[in-house]
Amino acid sequence: MELFARRVIDWSLSAHANSALRMAYETRGQPRDAMFHSDQGSQYTGVKYQRLLRRYRIKQSVSRRENCWDNSPIERFFRSLKTEWVPSNGYLGKDEARRQISGYILNYFNSVRPHHHNGGLTPEESDNRYRFYCKNCRQYYLTIYGHPGYHKY
Repeated sequence: MELFARRVIDWSLSAHANSALRMAYETRGQPRDAMFHSDQGSQYTGVKYQRLLRRYRIKQSVSRRENCWDNSPIERFFRSLKTEWVPSNGYLGKDEARRQISGYILNYFNSVRPHHHNGGLTPEESDNRYRFYCKNCRQYYLTIYGHPGYHKY
């Protein structure tokens, strides 16, 4: 989850946490100096995962032991997923779970469900407005000052 707009940017139903990290890294355009927050689970503190974080230049923030409040936005997401979407008797198999959970994230949570954190906007709308704002700020800067490397005195 990207915390600015509470947008879920990657998910993976896998025994390996590496695949979710790779998906997030690629989805966000291979960002530099990003922060990854997790609990102290062995899947996040293992040598292979740590090596992947270093390769991607991602800093890791780890929750204190037995303290889910450190990662409350994602804990809130999982609560919403479980109460709003996952059937009480579970899914028939991994393929159905993948389809249903992907549908929830893409077609509801990110694009339809309003979030208090975003002032009632969906994560996608909040993210899009921010990107539009940044694009307009850059265009305004270029109009006033010209090329980014050129300064008028």
